Amino acid sequence: MTRGLTSATTPGKSRFDDIYNEPDPRVYFRRLAPLEYEIPHHAQDVFRRTRADRAAAHGAADGPVTVLDLCCSYGINAALLNHHLTLAELYAHYTSPETEALTTEELIGVDKEFYASRRRADATPVIGLDAADRAVSYALAVGLLDDAYAENLERHSPGPQLRRAVAGAGLITVTGGIGYITHRTFEALLECARVPVWVTAFVLRTVPYQSVITSLADYGLVTRTDYSRTYPQRLFTGPAEQRSAVEQTLGTGYDPTGLETEGRYHTQLYQSRPRPRPA
Repeated sequence: MTRGLTSATTPGKSRFDDIYNEPDPRVYFRRLAPLEYEIPHHAQDVFRRTRADRAAAHGAADGPVTVLDLCCSYGINAALLNHHLTLAELYAHYTSPETEALTTEELIGVDKEFYASRRRADATPVIGLDAADRAVSYALAVGLLDDAYAENLERHSPGPQLRRAVAGAGLITVTGGIGYITHRTFEALLECARVPVWVTAFVLRTVPYQSVITSLADYGLVTRTDYSRTYPQRLFTGPAEQRSAVEQTLGTGYDPTGLETEGRYHTQLYQSRPRPRPA
């Protein structure tokens, strides 16, 4: 079983820092395949539906909905959002013998065609934000991202180019970053917003989210979740990680019975939208 370092932001959670900033995603997929990492699969339809709802709610005045994907890594959410692809197909692509033999430059050439041939008619612009500069560079090079920024908003204010890009974003998405990013990142981004922004976040049940909800409320966003439904993220790396996750899940007020106790991390889906105006 894959082993990683424990996370400083989510104690007891294994870390895989060595796979998050490679020149291309092959190591990422090979390492996470045995752990059945699956949250982008569950997010795919949710993000598509939410993007459609955001477009319908605010009309065509702002043009196509620009998506800002936080902790975007190699552009996996963008690949699933804008292309006729499944997560299983991405695993198969990046772990195949054919791609294993390629250099990164050769893979980029292959992937440009791979994604271009699968582009959906309803594809919309995606901005990627992640501290991993090589990962976002790959996603930009193969056409998954329309704009990409390797900035850490937990430590620094957004640069002028990122500010301009974020100003037109109508939907912020995140699947795996809460706990590594906090309310500080959301506040920095919402300060840049110039169109109505919705936020869709899949959050591990081991991680408190209330501070983000409070910050979003300060910017006029109401956050809702269905506590009866969860979305699995991945298998635990071992008993120690599971014990820690069960303890943290209890600490955040959730019941781990039948979920974390069965061997997987689970996430909660939070949808944040502008507060309705009084009639």
